[in-house]
Amino acid sequence: MGGVLGSLGINLPSFVAQLINFAILLVLLAFFGYKPIRRMLDERSNRIKESMEKTEAIKEEYARAKEEAEKLIDKAREEGQSIISQAIKVEERLKMEAKEKAKQEAQAIINETHAALEREQGKIIADLRREFVDISILAAEKVIKETLDKERHRRLIEEALEEIGTLKKN
Repeated sequence: MGGVLGSLGINLPSFVAQLINFAILLVLLAFFGYKPIRRMLDERSNRIKESMEKTEAIKEEYARAKEEAEKLIDKAREEGQSIISQAIKVEERLKMEAKEKAKQEAQAIINETHAALEREQGKIIADLRREFVDISILAAEKVIKETLDKERHRRLIEEALEEIGTLKKN
């Protein structure tokens, strides 16, 4: 067997020494290298698994938060529409109240104007009567050419005017 190995260029004592060295190296690597490397790889694998689990949890939380946010947005939208419709109703009610108040104020102004016109008309009629009485007395004085008792004639003319006024009303 030494000849076959020798023809291949292998030296048996050197080969055995290399095999022993390799076995020792393998045992040392297994004891000092493999276990720590394996432990480090297991830790890394666990961290990756935990990160993946956290990522899934975060995705689920995001989905729940997004769904809740959409519900809140829908609720806010509904409340906004409700507020807008209430504002429109209030606006319409205020317009109606303002129109009614304006009508009432206009009617009050019309009533005051009518009352003021009637008072003014009464004053004008009274003034006209006095002037008519004075003119009638002056005319009568000129016709009779003597001074009459003004108070007595004024009373007579006023009575005559009142009779004329009652005749016109009937």
